[in-house]
Amino acid sequence: MSVKLLVMGVSGCGKTTATRALAAALDCAAVEGDDYHLPSSQDKMDRGVPLTDADRIPWLDALGALLNDADGRLVMSCSVLKRTYRDRLRAAD
Repeated sequence: MSVKLLVMGVSGCGKTTATRALAAALDCAAVEGDDYHLPSSQDKMDRGVPLTDADRIPWLDALGALLNDADGRLVMSCSVLKRTYRDRLRAAD
Protein backbone atom coordinates (compact mmCIF):
# COMPACT_ATOMS: atom_id res chain seq x y z
CA MET A 1 0.00 0.00 0.00
CA SER A 2 1.31 3.43 -0.92
CA VAL A 3 1.05 6.14 1.74
CA LYS A 4 2.54 9.59 1.25
CA LEU A 5 2.44 12.15 4.05
CA LEU A 6 3.51 15.77 3.83
CA VAL A 7 4.46 17.66 6.98
CA MET A 8 3.99 21.34 6.24
CA GLY A 9 4.56 24.53 8.18
CA VAL A 10 6.56 27.69 8.50
CA SER A 11 10.33 27.76 8.99
CA GLY A 12 11.46 26.57 12.39
CA CYS A 13 8.16 25.00 13.48
CA GLY A 14 9.53 21.46 13.82
CA LYS A 15 8.68 19.92 10.44
CA THR A 16 11.92 17.95 10.25
CA THR A 17 11.54 16.58 13.78
CA ALA A 18 7.93 15.58 13.14
CA THR A 19 8.84 14.03 9.78
CA ARG A 20 11.60 11.91 11.29
CA ALA A 21 9.35 10.76 14.14
CA LEU A 22 6.51 9.83 11.79
CA ALA A 23 8.84 8.01 9.42
CA ALA A 24 10.36 6.06 12.31
CA ALA A 25 6.93 5.16 13.69
CA LEU A 26 5.71 4.08 10.24
CA ASP A 27 9.01 2.37 9.35
CA CYS A 28 9.34 4.30 6.10
CA ALA A 29 11.52 6.82 4.31
CA ALA A 30 11.82 10.41 5.49
CA VAL A 31 12.57 13.19 3.00
CA GLU A 32 13.71 16.69 3.98
CA GLY A 33 12.22 18.91 1.29
CA ASP A 34 14.74 21.71 1.77
CA ASP A 35 17.47 19.38 0.52
CA TYR A 36 15.94 19.60 -2.96
CA HIS A 37 16.18 23.37 -3.42
CA LEU A 38 18.55 24.58 -6.11
CA PRO A 39 21.94 25.73 -4.77
CA SER A 40 21.04 29.34 -5.63
CA SER A 41 17.89 29.05 -3.52
CA GLN A 42 19.79 27.43 -0.66
CA ASP A 43 22.23 30.35 -0.79
CA LYS A 44 19.33 32.82 -0.59
CA MET A 45 17.86 30.98 2.39
CA ASP A 46 21.26 30.93 4.12
CA ARG A 47 21.43 34.70 3.69
CA GLY A 48 17.87 35.22 4.93
CA VAL A 49 16.61 36.33 1.51
CA PRO A 50 13.01 35.25 0.87
CA LEU A 51 12.48 32.93 -2.08
CA THR A 52 10.23 34.01 -4.92
CA ASP A 53 7.61 31.84 -6.57
CA ALA A 54 10.02 31.48 -9.51
CA ASP A 55 12.71 30.18 -7.11
CA ARG A 56 10.30 27.55 -5.84
CA ILE A 57 9.10 26.11 -9.17
CA PRO A 58 12.11 23.81 -9.77
CA TRP A 59 11.96 22.77 -6.11
CA LEU A 60 8.27 21.94 -6.30
CA ASP A 61 8.84 19.98 -9.49
CA ALA A 62 11.65 17.99 -7.83
CA LEU A 63 9.43 17.22 -4.82
CA GLY A 64 6.57 16.28 -7.12
CA ALA A 65 8.83 13.86 -8.98
CA LEU A 66 9.92 12.29 -5.67
CA LEU A 67 6.32 11.83 -4.63
CA ASN A 68 5.37 10.42 -8.00
CA ASP A 69 8.29 7.98 -8.06
CA ALA A 70 7.91 6.83 -4.45
CA ASP A 71 6.95 3.19 -4.07
CA GLY A 72 5.34 2.48 -0.76
CA ARG A 73 5.38 4.80 2.22
CA LEU A 74 7.06 8.18 2.43
CA VAL A 75 6.97 11.13 4.84
CA MET A 76 8.20 14.47 3.46
CA SER A 77 8.71 17.81 5.15
CA CYS A 78 8.24 20.94 3.06
CA SER A 79 7.09 24.54 3.39
CA VAL A 80 4.34 24.50 0.80
CA LEU A 81 2.20 27.13 2.46
CA LYS A 82 0.55 28.53 -0.67
CA ARG A 83 -2.36 26.67 -2.17
CA THR A 84 -0.73 26.97 -5.61
CA TYR A 85 2.34 25.12 -4.28
CA ARG A 86 0.20 22.31 -2.86
CA ASP A 87 -1.80 22.14 -6.09
CA ARG A 88 1.42 21.76 -8.08
CA LEU A 89 2.52 18.85 -5.85
CA ARG A 90 -0.88 17.18 -6.16
CA ALA A 91 -0.76 17.51 -9.95
CA ALA A 92 2.68 15.88 -10.07
CA ASP A 93 1.59 12.89 -8.01
